[in-house]
Amino acid sequence: MADGSVVSTLRPPIAMLAELTHRCPLQCPYCSNPLDLQRRSEELTTEEWCDVIRQAAALGVMQIHLSGGEPTARSDLVEIIAAAQAVGLYSNLITSGVMLDEAKLATLKAAGLDHVQISFQDSRAAGGNLIGNFKGGHEKKLAVSKLVRDAGLPLTVNVVVHRQNLDRIEEIVDLALALDAHRLEVAHVQYYGWALTNRASLMPSRAQVDHATEVVEAARKEHRGRLAIDYVVPDYYARYPKKCMDGWGSQYFAVTPRGRMLPCHAAETITGLDFPSVREESLAEIWAGAEIFNRFRGTDWMAEPCRSCEHRERDLGGCRCQAFALTGDATATDPACSLSPHHAEMLATAQAEADSGDPEYIYRR
Repeated sequence: MADGSVVSTLRPPIAMLAELTHRCPLQCPYCSNPLDLQRRSEELTTEEWCDVIRQAAALGVMQIHLSGGEPTARSDLVEIIAAAQAVGLYSNLITSGVMLDEAKLATLKAAGLDHVQISFQDSRAAGGNLIGNFKGGHEKKLAVSKLVRDAGLPLTVNVVVHRQNLDRIEEIVDLALALDAHRLEVAHVQYYGWALTNRASLMPSRAQVDHATEVVEAARKEHRGRLAIDYVVPDYYARYPKKCMDGWGSQYFAVTPRGRMLPCHAAETITGLDFPSVREESLAEIWAGAEIFNRFRGTDWMAEPCRSCEHRERDLGGCRCQAFALTGDATATDPACSLSPHHAEMLATAQAEADSGDPEYIYRR
């Protein structure tokens, strides 16, 4: 557990990821949901979610990201959005779009929805529908994106990139522009959970990554003022790790469908940890006092080479989930760091799997 100085200087979180359900009509092989998907019968009720939202606002949260699974699978989504609007939270709906239509979107906007983020699996229908394993999904996303803009709502286009679609990075930028999106998120696959299971089918080559990075940087300059582009860089070819989620339990937290409160959305991939439930404790109690939230806050928990590294405050040790996935030890140096004893192995794995040509997916089910 971090020392008392971490807790005494703890700032309130700015955002909550509300994973309303694990139900989803798509079956993406890089899904960030855990392998052990939670059943509908385990989900928080409408009133439980509304209470969590009120607590989040009181804690200092300003943004709520409504996610899943597919959040529009919840029949009470209007009530949940209205609860967020009532306490002044900015609401962002993260959706595949395939379960939305004009009438439903209008109802959500009337309830107070502020923003829509639609996930695309590719710039082309064939690739998108293959990844999602959902016939007609890409075409539906195009239509719903237009409905979002026609409704006057800001639109973010999110595309998770990997070996099978990264060569179409220019088309992905063009797609966001054609849809009149305000923001484009280009997110390289993060390899844990379902993505780790499918890593050999998804890992891009170094050449693909370098080309995509160049394209994104050029597009940022060319379209500045029209399209903001967020770029989640890949870890397997990195020299240093990124500050994952701005630090464990630092600015964000997630609440799972059954009410587990997590320091980051993937934290449940670290087995053997006990995550507190919002059904048993308040958000404020968990945020400030839960052992698991304080475990990797700050830098006191670090071992060498992180403890004496000049970058420790900048990256805060990197990703705990990735460290666990690749070393079996959540306290280990993130193998994305060139100082990690596992770094060379990580790079060799990336290069070997990028050359494997394995096209087979194990779909999220």
